[in-house]
Amino acid sequence: MAFHIRDPETDALVRELAEKAHVGITEAVKLAAAEALATREKARAEKLAALKAIRDEVASWPRTGLKADKAFFDELSGD
Repeated sequence: MAFHIRDPETDALVRELAEKAHVGITEAVKLAAAEALATREKARAEKLAALKAIRDEVASWPRTGLKADKAFFDELSGD
């Protein structure tokens, strides 16, 4: 399951990370991938939390008891 990195910039970045983290190249790739995935997951969790806060806020609003005007919304959507 070997990777062959043909891009000089990527190679340089991986080698720089390996040197600064005092690890081998394989461990540097593993570290970079794990950190990138963790960063993406954190951003996703933050977005979901923000959406939940909005949903909770809207759900807390009192119901008006009014019916939606179907004909009006049908006209808006071109139906």
